Formats: sequence, C-alpha cells, structure tokens
Amino acid sequence: MIRALRHLPAPAKLNLFLHVTGRRDDGYHLLETVFQLIDLADAVHLEALPGGRIERDREIPGVPAEEDLTVRAARRLAQASGCAAGVRIGLDKRIPMGGGLGGGSSDAATVLLGLNRLWGLHWPVDALADLALGLGADVPVFVRGHNAYATGIGERLQPIRLPTRHFVVVAPAQAVPTAGVFSAPELTRNTLPLKLDSLSCEWSGLEGRNDLQPVVEARYPRVAQALGQLRQAAVQAGANPAAVRMSGSGACVFVPVPSASAGRQVVQALGDTASGLQAWLTGSLGRHPLCEWAFRQQ
Repeated sequence: MIRALRHLPAPAKLNLFLHVTGRRDDGYHLLETVFQLIDLADAVHLEALPGGRIERDREIPGVPAEEDLTVRAARRLAQASGCAAGVRIGLDKRIPMGGGLGGGSSDAATVLLGLNRLWGLHWPVDALADLALGLGADVPVFVRGHNAYATGIGERLQPIRLPTRHFVVVAPAQAVPTAGVFSAPELTRNTLPLKLDSLSCEWSGLEGRNDLQPVVEARYPRVAQALGQLRQAAVQAGANPAAVRMSGSGACVFVPVPSASAGRQVVQALGDTASGLQAWLTGSLGRHPLCEWAFRQQ
C-alpha cells in the first residue's frame, strides 16, 4: 500500500484567448477559450492518514481549511467514493495566487489525481472529471490533462493539439477580483465564437482576444503597465507584441516567444525595469504529467 506521494506536479494554464459569448439566466457567463498547459507548476504532497482525517500540513493565513480547494477536493472524493482513508495535504506554491493561471484549480485536480492512486480508487477519468466540475469550471481541464478548446462556462472540453513553444509569463503586484470583472457593465458579452476548424496543431494562438482584458486594463493600472512593459520587451527580443495578452481574469499576462534565448532576454529586460514584476520563462506542455499515471492500475 502506498503511504505517501511527494512532489506531484500541478501545472499552470494560459488562456490563449478568452471570449465572452453570452450570459445564462443564472448569471454565469458563456465562454470560449483555449487552455494551454505550461510547465510552471506547484508541487502537491499527499500522506495517508488513518480514520478518514483530511487535513493540511500547515495553516495558510487567510485561507480557512473549509475554503481551501485542495481540502474540499479530498473531502468531496472521500464522500463520493465511500473511502474511509484520510490524507494530509502539503503544497509548495510557485504559481501566483489569483493570477488567472488556474493555480488553485490545478492544485485541487492534482489532489484528485493523486488520491485516485493513494487511496486505490481506480476511478476512470470521466468520473473524476465529473466530480471535479463541482469544485470549479477550470478543474476538469487539469483532471483530463490535455490542452483543450472550451465552451459553455468553460466545462465543455474538446482536446486540441498545439505547437510546442515557450512563453514568458509576468505577474504584476496586483490582485484582480474575478467577480468584479465579470460584473462590469462595460464587459463585452456578445463576441462571436471562432470556428473550431480553424484551431489545429499549427494554430498560431494569435486569433481571438481576451474580452476581460480591456476591463482590467482600465481598472487596474499595474496590469496595464505590465502589458505595456511586456510589449516593449517582446519587441526587443524579436517576439510579436500583438501576441501579448492577459490570462483569464488576470492579473498575469504573457507572450509566446520564438526561442528560449529570446524568452530569457524578455525576462532580463523586465527585471531591469525594477517595476516589481515577477517574470518566468515557461514551456508548453502537451499533456498533464500525471495524465496516464493517475489512472494506471497498480
């Protein structure tokens, strides 16, 4: 029996574009986006506990256990599976919190994937993804583990092949409340969807836009400043400044770069500005590192 699983990766995602195509009667917005997994990742640690106890290895200031998505994921899986085992959850954070990179959703998904092995549940991917949807619209894409074209409220996923590439991801020192962005009266809510046929393994990622970006730029000057600085650095490194955009509801912004050396040049240029930005050179992932492992029979 497995006693512990250490250093399970929880990769971040980028929204290569994000269109708001409508709003449902219940207030949820209809979206169209492409999720790109990247190798910027948190690390999750799981240790089996007796007696059904589910706990964290340390307290997180400002985040009660009842609101922690990793704890909620474990409790939800235990209840749905009838498993009497417990777990202690540890987390090493690298993905900026509240940055539009899906860090919390990815952490929760990795807990589900890891517990599927640690607890010997042998749940198939469809069942685990269905359970994950109750935790948040972004969680299933990490459980399924593939880059995806998403519609609905982000839960309708179609796997998509994307080119291997490098990205520079930038985090300004700015928190952006998602609810406030989606409730903004100036938000565009009637973007016409792209045709899926135009999305292929050779898709450039330059189609579309992020409909949330103009709202965030107008309301949060540090995000607008980060976008401008990233465009300038991209030009100097030979990257396309028109490809600079925000991920999700922000505050993180990104740009694809033609090479790792160009990416390092962008990161260095941003570091030289002394503007308080954090920047990472990251690579694309074709699939989640745990995609097959989590569902393999032991």
